[in-house]
Amino acid sequence: MLMPPLYSESLRQLFTKPYGEAGPTAEQWKAVYADDVHFIDPTQERQGVDAYIKAQEGLIQRCDDVFLETSHVAVTGNLAFVEWRMGLKIKGVEFIYPGTTRLVFGEDGRIVKHRDYFDFVGPTFGPVPIIGPFVRWIYKRFVS
Repeated sequence: MLMPPLYSESLRQLFTKPYGEAGPTAEQWKAVYADDVHFIDPTQERQGVDAYIKAQEGLIQRCDDVFLETSHVAVTGNLAFVEWRMGLKIKGVEFIYPGTTRLVFGEDGRIVKHRDYFDFVGPTFGPVPIIGPFVRWIYKRFVS
C-alpha cells in the first residue's frame, strides 16, 4: 500500500489503472489523502476524503470500465503535477480525456488539495451527431 511521502514513482502508481483492474480501495485512498482534502475537477468540487472516495467510486460505477495512465510526474517541495490520460468505456463507446492533476501535500505528506485539469466537453460531446459539429464550431470560434 502506498504511504506518504509520495514521490514521482508512487504518484505514477497512484495514477495508473489499466482496463480490467480494480481501482484503489477506500483504505488505500485514506492512506494518501488528508481527511479534509479539497478536490476539484471540471465537473465537480468535493471536500473531505469520504466525498472524494464517493466521487471516484461513482465514476467507476457509471462506466463499463476505466483506465488511467501516467505520462509525466513532477514533484517539488509540497507540490506535484501529474500528466495523464483517462479512458472511460460507456455502453461500448470509449472516451479519452488527456489531463493534468495538481496536488498539494500537507505537513504529514498526505494530499490536501487535488485539482484536475482536462477538457470534459470536447471528448464527451465531440463524437455525438448534431451536438458534435456544434461543439467543434464553438471550439473553432472561441478557443482556437
